Amino acid sequence: MAEYGAGRLSHVDETGEARMVDVTGKQPTARVARVGARVWMAPETLRLLKEQALPKGDVLTVAKVAGIMAAKRTSELIPLCHPIALSQVDLSFEIVEEQSRIDIECVTRTEDRTGVEMEALIGASVAATTIYDMCKAVDRGMVVGDIRLLEKTGGKEDYVRPAEEASAAPTAVAQPGGPCAMPADPPSGTVIAANVSESKGERKKAAPEVMLRAEHGIEGDAHAGPWHRQVSLLAQESIDKMLAAGLDVGPGDFAENITTEGIDVAALPIGTVLDMGEALVEVTQIGKECHARCAIYYQAGDCVMPKEGIFVKVLRGGRVAPGDPVRVRAWGFGA
Repeated sequence: MAEYGAGRLSHVDETGEARMVDVTGKQPTARVARVGARVWMAPETLRLLKEQALPKGDVLTVAKVAGIMAAKRTSELIPLCHPIALSQVDLSFEIVEEQSRIDIECVTRTEDRTGVEMEALIGASVAATTIYDMCKAVDRGMVVGDIRLLEKTGGKEDYVRPAEEASAAPTAVAQPGGPCAMPADPPSGTVIAANVSESKGERKKAAPEVMLRAEHGIEGDAHAGPWHRQVSLLAQESIDKMLAAGLDVGPGDFAENITTEGIDVAALPIGTVLDMGEALVEVTQIGKECHARCAIYYQAGDCVMPKEGIFVKVLRGGRVAPGDPVRVRAWGFGA
């Protein structure tokens, strides 16, 4: 028989089957629950949120409404949970600058036969995930966590969580395939060339600067368009391998749009968001399949672009030129 502490779980009957607890004989009493949750994000994302400059608008107002709506529908979401008459649902938010974090608190009240902890948990959880949804266009590396009951009153017993220190978001870089948070010193590099071509299948020529357009790519480039491979990147370090093999090659010769230096672009997980010059881009593909061997392959017996080049889509347009920084803003979740 499943047990918790000294007694059986209330949602399991004598035969071990799930059941909805019968509260018919209980007297309604005033009940209150408080639940906390936290969302960590990149400092730049927090700044945009405070300034209401994110694409979807006023993040915290929408998150508050979403949390209230969700709390009211808890019995539809959690099996065996009683529908109760909520007298109040309220959510508050605190911006914690030093941790680049938003603290959420959801308070629920009722006068009923059973408690309101689940309603508060659902309200806080949905408010936190709504913040993620509102901000994900610029920061997919956000972390939602620390969803916990802080206090409950009414019913058989009261509960107050002991005083606690706010935990910090994880700082380790995640491996491809897993979620991750912004590390203390995110990788960065430099644009050393911006390259374009009027036709596909040819080497690209260096330009003094290029303009990236959201959901399109580089203006005037043959590979731009409404698809996932809008802009290609290749590291100079990869080109150096071909130079060491005896080829006379340089930026643009592998048909990459942006040549970088100092950042291992091929190691960035899919979904990673990069600041690149004035633009914001998201990694959509690592490497590619070459259906026909290029001249470089026949000269060197190998080519780095299919294995070490990456492709991105443009989230926010802007100018990119040699000398501009390339920085990881938010880590992806892998393939």
